[in-house]
Amino acid sequence: MSSHSEQSAVTVLGLGPMGRALAGAFLDAGLRTTVWNRTPGRDAELVARGAVAAPTAAEAVAASRLTVVCVVNYDAADAVLRPDAVADALKGRTVVNLSADTPDRARDTAHWAAERGIGYLDGAIMTPTTTIGTSAAVFLHSGPTELHREHRPVLEALGGSHTHLGEEIGRAAAYDVALLDVFWTAMAGYVHALAVARAEGVTARELAPFAKGIGAILPPLFDQFAEDVDGGGFSGAGNPLTSAVSSMAHIVHTSEAHGIDAGVMRAAEGMARRAVGLGHGEDGFSRLAEVLGRR
Repeated sequence: MSSHSEQSAVTVLGLGPMGRALAGAFLDAGLRTTVWNRTPGRDAELVARGAVAAPTAAEAVAASRLTVVCVVNYDAADAVLRPDAVADALKGRTVVNLSADTPDRARDTAHWAAERGIGYLDGAIMTPTTTIGTSAAVFLHSGPTELHREHRPVLEALGGSHTHLGEEIGRAAAYDVALLDVFWTAMAGYVHALAVARAEGVTARELAPFAKGIGAILPPLFDQFAEDVDGGGFSGAGNPLTSAVSSMAHIVHTSEAHGIDAGVMRAAEGMARRAVGLGHGEDGFSRLAEVLGRR
């Protein structure tokens, strides 16, 4: 196989919704794409579009210098990558793991790969399947700079932005966990708000435009909190923690009066009250990041 054809080939392991989107984007970019999935049958549409279906994971990784893995977590990734036949076929090749898991699991997988002579990059996909192959996709990567530079032309076939966060292999997963913390906490807050509003006779459609207004307040606060946390200043001049605690108590009371579980808000209120109890009542809400980080 020529060097050019090797650079124009990629293997995708894992054909869930995201894996199929990744493989489809590679195909759309004209790359020779080999696919494999533990459960048979998910490759039919991709094969019809020109993908090569490998009968085994070992044969799939042997078909390309670059293998992209996208499965539910690192337990599933280990089950695919670590059998001897697959590990042997991967020697001298590169794996980009776009499965989601913890920074420690990324570090463990990188250590395993290094012991077996396998190039390893970790990554995170920060946007939904519908963005893959478009300018709206967002990918984060961490690991050896030279390895990322070598394979970036193929990865860029997935569209969007590709940010290399540094050589420390756990950084992509660290960003992923932190950013998903923002997302799922916000989503939990929104569905709870919809339940409370509904109990008070306000429909979800009526509330949604005003919820968007609350959402628009957040980006400037993200920047301000970043300055507070990195700079060590936590001014609560505009909205001290004592005021936040009072507001949270109103939400808890209204929720529980309707029999709605207020566990998420009680947890947030408890964190704020802890900070107040430590003498930070006049500080801003960003102080909680410092309090939570104390050991």
